[in-house]
Amino acid sequence: MARYRGSVCKICRREGEKLYLKGERCYTDKCPIERRPYGPGQHGKDRRGKQSEYGLQLREKQKVKSIYGVLERQNRRYFKIATKMPGIAGENYLQLLERRLDNVVYRLGFATSRSEARQLVLHGHIQVNGRKVNIPSYLVDVEETISVKEASRKLPKFKDIFEVNADLKVPEWLSVDMEKAEGKVLALPTRDDIDYPVEENLIVEFYSR
Repeated sequence: MARYRGSVCKICRREGEKLYLKGERCYTDKCPIERRPYGPGQHGKDRRGKQSEYGLQLREKQKVKSIYGVLERQNRRYFKIATKMPGIAGENYLQLLERRLDNVVYRLGFATSRSEARQLVLHGHIQVNGRKVNIPSYLVDVEETISVKEASRKLPKFKDIFEVNADLKVPEWLSVDMEKAEGKVLALPTRDDIDYPVEENLIVEFYSR
């Protein structure tokens, strides 16, 4: 499957805000957006001025795609599903993205970034209800248990991750026991659980054109 292979730090600089795509590094002074708070490229400093309505919609869509690490085809599919669900399409869309297994693994503190969580899922380190699931886009449901495979918990990589995320506060729709490397889905995420600035109405407008 195609996947973005460039510098994720350039994505944050292009959007003009931290998207926390690099994990722990984003919280240090090594974060490039702290040192170069302007767009990447030769003319990055000159890219200012008022954006068109279409430009604002496009940038918001691209930002959310970058945060969750999804491709355009996947994103359109999530939006299409969201419009057929009861409730507000924009909120349904964000809920679907939050329910992705790779995002939940990240939210529980079993990875330091969503991209790392995706790799851990793909490599078979993650279980759902005691069974291995290696599909990052798997949508978790209420009462499901997500855990790190017992053999994997002893790996140095996971020991480092657990140490970094020892004091992590998980969203209210999830619970976690770091000692057991196990989490549970208590409820479906709501709009209030989305803790980054996003205007989903712009994305709805973009796909509704």
